[in-house]
Amino acid sequence: MKNFSISEVMDSFGVNKFTWSIFFFLGLAMVFDGYDYMIVSYTMPQISAEWGLSAVEKGSLSSWSLFGLIIGGAISGIVSDKIGRKKTLVYSIAIYSLLNIPIFFAPSFGFYALFRVLAGLGLGACIPVVTTIFSESTPTNRRALFITFGMAWMIVGWVLAGLVATYLVPRVGWRWCYLVGGFPFIYSIFLHFKMKESVYWLANKGRKEDAVKRLQEIEKVATGKVTHWDPNALVVPPKSKVVGPKALFSKTYRMTTAGVWITYFCGCFTVYGINAWLPSLMLEKGLQLSSAYGLSIAQNAAAVIANCSTGFVAEIIGRRKNLIGSYGLGIVAILIMAFVGSSFWAILAANIFLGFAINYSITAVQPLMAEGYPTDIRNTGVSWCQAFGRLGGALAPIVAGLIIGLNLGYSSAFLFYIVPLICGLLAAFLLIRNETKGKSIDQIQEENVLKAGS
Repeated sequence: MKNFSISEVMDSFGVNKFTWSIFFFLGLAMVFDGYDYMIVSYTMPQISAEWGLSAVEKGSLSSWSLFGLIIGGAISGIVSDKIGRKKTLVYSIAIYSLLNIPIFFAPSFGFYALFRVLAGLGLGACIPVVTTIFSESTPTNRRALFITFGMAWMIVGWVLAGLVATYLVPRVGWRWCYLVGGFPFIYSIFLHFKMKESVYWLANKGRKEDAVKRLQEIEKVATGKVTHWDPNALVVPPKSKVVGPKALFSKTYRMTTAGVWITYFCGCFTVYGINAWLPSLMLEKGLQLSSAYGLSIAQNAAAVIANCSTGFVAEIIGRRKNLIGSYGLGIVAILIMAFVGSSFWAILAANIFLGFAINYSITAVQPLMAEGYPTDIRNTGVSWCQAFGRLGGALAPIVAGLIIGLNLGYSSAFLFYIVPLICGLLAAFLLIRNETKGKSIDQIQEENVLKAGS
């Protein structure tokens, strides 16, 4: 039997039943993840009123889970590259769901903050491993599309959080929203029994027989047939000489690392800062609670469209051009939102465009995270980038609270976000030089390892 690679086999299947099963398996994990983060924004006014929080303390409500996210993300990348994608995902969902339940009984701001940080450890592990699994489970010519589609599921969770909060908060209070956040534990049990390990990870670990067996399982789902490949004929690209976090800062990857880190930091700072304060800013503008929630839900619904469309564009024009253009679009959206009139319909239109633009930007960098690194450090690269980006997301609500506390007005509260978007645009233009469109996972591994050895 002639030699073969995993990418050749996976690409020969095209988009199939296996691809879609992974899409929905991981999609539900991201829905729960999105709910867990966004429910804070919808319960922020009630929590703040109950405990008499200052503007900075109020802003920090959205930041505590993100601080946990940073730690969880940094650790999980290393763990996932060692023990596998499946175990990391299952454990992370179980952790953040179970640690939401005590918040129902939270007696104080400090208790709330502690358990949001602890739950964030699980959240930080979940998001990057989902991105990594998508990159390792889809054909080359649709990889960016499915990675960004995967992020759209998280926005569905944001919308779900708005719907749950709109129903529960006026009736039974904010605490029940966090009790609902414990339900994903049941899903983690389901994934434990139903999900299988990444074939790329198995091959990279030298487990060729397991990798071929997994390929046969995928082929059975995809085509209904089973080919008896010889494990000895499986061609696995050479491993990286340097692995772990230090590899991200080596000569081979430092430019990629700087580019994706800065652009994602700026995107997270913008998205999380706006999402955390949007309901409160809309209430300040004179809207009713239901209208403020409605605008936030509409913005997040537009974000779903953004996450779906950015993958299509990236497959056509390339990852780099798509990313640069996305930050320019975000700047335009901020300007419109800052100077929108008082008409509800004008505010609604501006919110929808803003939700589309800023989420398009933060999603456009996702394929580059996974495609910029070889298999043996891929999830480390993704998770450390995610962790650094979440630092921006954690700081943004607090910094925004300081800006709002200066009483400079509604327009200034939005114009402030032009600064991170300009920084993101410059980073994308100056630092991200390699185009990964059309390159297979095996090709990326081989090119990077050869480059490191030259």
